[in-house]
Amino acid sequence: MLVRVQNAAGTHAEKVLIDWLRTWKGATDPKGVATVNCSLFHNNQLHPFDAVVWTPTSCVVIEAESLNEKMDGELEVPINGPWRVGDKIIPFDGAGQKTPLDKSRDHTFALQNWLAERGLGQRVIHGIVLVVPPPGSNLRVRQLWSDPSFQVLLGDERALRDHFTALLSRGRPQWSANDVAWAFRGLGILPYLPAPQDLINEGFLGPVDVSLWHGGPQQAQAEAFAEEQARLELEHGRSGRALAIPAPWFSPWKLYPRRSDRIEVGRGFMRIMLSLGFIVATLWAIWFFLAMVASL
Repeated sequence: MLVRVQNAAGTHAEKVLIDWLRTWKGATDPKGVATVNCSLFHNNQLHPFDAVVWTPTSCVVIEAESLNEKMDGELEVPINGPWRVGDKIIPFDGAGQKTPLDKSRDHTFALQNWLAERGLGQRVIHGIVLVVPPPGSNLRVRQLWSDPSFQVLLGDERALRDHFTALLSRGRPQWSANDVAWAFRGLGILPYLPAPQDLINEGFLGPVDVSLWHGGPQQAQAEAFAEEQARLELEHGRSGRALAIPAPWFSPWKLYPRRSDRIEVGRGFMRIMLSLGFIVATLWAIWFFLAMVASL
């Protein structure tokens, strides 16, 4: 996982999240790129994201929240309204006393709509609320709704890893390196955009439009990557042409070519019969040559 941090002096929950994401370097760990502390101005409103994580199959907006008090029990999370542990209401600071789930939905829908306005609306944006309790707490989350696009996770690195692994297993690759580069440019975080070869190594689809990296610190690496790809394609084309033997005009596949729009049994039959005729004629020529040699 590639991690790009714009402001390291974040909340305790954000620092914990950064530490976890930076440990995802193994072959079986979730792949992608995460940007921490970015923002989006949409519909006359600023939406600060604690983190946005792109993987080849998904985009996830993470709202990281710390609990101030040590608590034990079941954390009830309704779709609307306050959060509770037993009879105690959990207080949250700022944002007009919105719960982390309210903020997660606002930010996730804002990013979804912003992408839809720019032709990327078919990508589903997921929201995660990551709750980091104080050490020694013994909490369990009870979600009072069912929506796979929004999840509340307690501050556990394994739970977060498993959630991303599940997203990767359910989806199909839909985010390309160009999509990620375009999103970084649109969000005003071009200086944090990884080089295209790094995104390709994380599993994002190609090909790469180098112009999306122009003006950023990775422009030189992007151009070097494009030159290397062009050189490899040229070498592959030369080797392919060297090995390819052009078919003569009387080839069955040239006289009766396939048509991609429909299947024609007659053309297929003629190709087979003409091929058999060539085989019979070749065998007869060989037999005739051997017979002449034997008669001498």
